Amino acid sequence: MRNLKQGILGLAATAVLALSATASRAVEIEYWQYFFEARINAIDKLIENFEAANPGITIVQTSFPYADYRTKVAAAIPAGQGPDVVQLFYGWLNDYVDAELIRPLPTDMFPPEQIEAEFFPMVQAMKRDGAYMALPTAVRALALFYNKRLFEEAGIEAPPKTLDELVATAAALTKRDGSGNITQVGLTTGMNAQDHHWWREVLVRQFGGEPYTEDYRTVTYNNAAGVAALQWYADLETRHGVTQAGFMDEPQAAFKAGRAGMHIDGSFRIGALNKTRGLEWGVAELPAGSDGTQSNYSSYWVNAVTTKAEGEKLEAALKFMQYLTSDEAMQIWLETVGELPAKPTAALTEENKMDPVFGPFVAGLGYARTTIFANESGQRQVIMDALQRILLEGATAEEALSEAAVKEQAILDDYYN
Repeated sequence: MRNLKQGILGLAATAVLALSATASRAVEIEYWQYFFEARINAIDKLIENFEAANPGITIVQTSFPYADYRTKVAAAIPAGQGPDVVQLFYGWLNDYVDAELIRPLPTDMFPPEQIEAEFFPMVQAMKRDGAYMALPTAVRALALFYNKRLFEEAGIEAPPKTLDELVATAAALTKRDGSGNITQVGLTTGMNAQDHHWWREVLVRQFGGEPYTEDYRTVTYNNAAGVAALQWYADLETRHGVTQAGFMDEPQAAFKAGRAGMHIDGSFRIGALNKTRGLEWGVAELPAGSDGTQSNYSSYWVNAVTTKAEGEKLEAALKFMQYLTSDEAMQIWLETVGELPAKPTAALTEENKMDPVFGPFVAGLGYARTTIFANESGQRQVIMDALQRILLEGATAEEALSEAAVKEQAILDDYYN
């Protein structure tokens, strides 16, 4: 009888433990990001590591095409659906905060003073009312990718170091068919990709101007320097004939296909290029201006906890956020995606500085600036429209930029006022 009683108690205890384990496994949260293969792979690895260390939490990753991503997020969260942790571009933060899609990170788990001591200063743009709304795993800068095989074919020994050399090198790499149609661009272009950042934070400064006031609330590029920078960019196609807007639809597609000699892009492109069979490529710092001025644009995607997450899901989401901003996660992101850790101590190592691929991006971070956007997509469209007025409507750079400045200032005024 005693043995039977002990057996029953033992079974009961086992059942309680099993129920407890089942209950803990029931905490499931969703993570959303836009579809980019290297980033998907990185998050899969991070989820695997996190779940191994936190057996009571399951994370489901969902991704959408970039074009649909923001719409999906904006529709899902207010309906109590979608992500508990979401990835967003730093320039979208104002939109997400204003729409109450994300919640502040608790200061006891994410002390602002610790964040400001450990992370790159650029992340301070994520701070609102004494707390951080979001944090990155990695940061990125721009650099010049070049096709080694095409360089060798053209007898070019090294990537260009100045804007003048960039034009000359691009001319040597450009190919046309018998009818004069371009079949290989010397340099990809596309304001819809990274070039609006290159123009705004790099070219305008290299031509002697400033894109905005220090607080990024007032447009200041509508002057001789800004006009010269936009004219120089348009001349790549209209005067020098070394590029073509819309060539192979997307700039990175042309470079991956071996149909472009050079391509300006972010460090996030490394993971995809590594998987492109037969493509031999290298990386160099962005060309300097005629007076030696170097400039770069740095940016980052951040992770945030959404207002959908509550109770146990909120606790799990905050734990996952802590892991996403850990040194271990940053190293995995570097190895998988190619973006540098968001902490200088992890990013600016001698090993990274000397690396032939990471090195130019590390160097670029040293003189990069991060645009503070009020409306990233709207401000980008303004610059895209300005270029189209030149290429398609025959407007002068001065006319196009004057109109762009008025439109962008209206966007800034509308937000800040």
